[in-house]
Amino acid sequence: MGQRKALGRGLNALLGAPDLETEQLREIDIDRILPNSHQPRKNFDEASLNELADSIREHGVVQPIVVRALDDGFFQLIAGERRWRASQRTGLFRIPAVVREADEHAALEIALIENLQREDLNPIEEAQAYERLINEFGITQEEVARRVGKNRTTIANMLRLLRLPPEVQQWLRENRLTTGHAKALLSLSDLNAILDTARRIIQGNYSVRQAEMFVARYSKTAKNDSDDDSAVVDPNVKAAIHTLEQKLGTKVTVQENGGKGKIELHFFSFEEMNRLYEGLLTAKF
Repeated sequence: MGQRKALGRGLNALLGAPDLETEQLREIDIDRILPNSHQPRKNFDEASLNELADSIREHGVVQPIVVRALDDGFFQLIAGERRWRASQRTGLFRIPAVVREADEHAALEIALIENLQREDLNPIEEAQAYERLINEFGITQEEVARRVGKNRTTIANMLRLLRLPPEVQQWLRENRLTTGHAKALLSLSDLNAILDTARRIIQGNYSVRQAEMFVARYSKTAKNDSDDDSAVVDPNVKAAIHTLEQKLGTKVTVQENGGKGKIELHFFSFEEMNRLYEGLLTAKF
């Protein structure tokens, strides 16, 4: 097993291996262990859990979970929920655990930092964990960076993800967009533009570099349109443009004058042009 990354001050004693001179590992009934409702990780990949369960069947639980004792004879998880969930799948009745003295407030802080150091949270879970450490524990961005072994700029950039529309945040949770895609989207100021552009990035299966180019061109086109004195002002036409953009997944420009005019479809890559071309060929008018 690889060596754990250096932990923040005071956390090594809480999350590291137990001191066998002062305490012993305990075998605890799995059904006496309760998950932490404040656990920062909300998504547990089923395939990954099944792989971990197979490993536990073969080798046992190599690293004990960490819990705190509750007043009713039960225990609350501090660290190791994936191991606990996977052990349940194997049919184990008991699991090795280290019992730590920690109140609910301290347990939450430990759980947040422990999960952040494992680096397998999705981007939104990671950003929300940073936000909770800052807002609920009064920790500065600099202190968060020191505890999790990252620079402050990284923390600040992750926190910016929480400014994205809820739909885009969900696509980040589902790995349909990456952090790189999200950073490109954040250069747009309008939330509707961010949402529409994110849809197009997903539809076009753009790389981060392609997304950055798409956003730059989109911003330039939007600025030119806003400077154009002939820009559409009729609300019905604006509604039609919005519907077309949602249906086609690209920017649409309409020039109309007295019932005559033209509809322009914008593309920002050859891949997108081909997608629009094939879609128009099969469309029913």
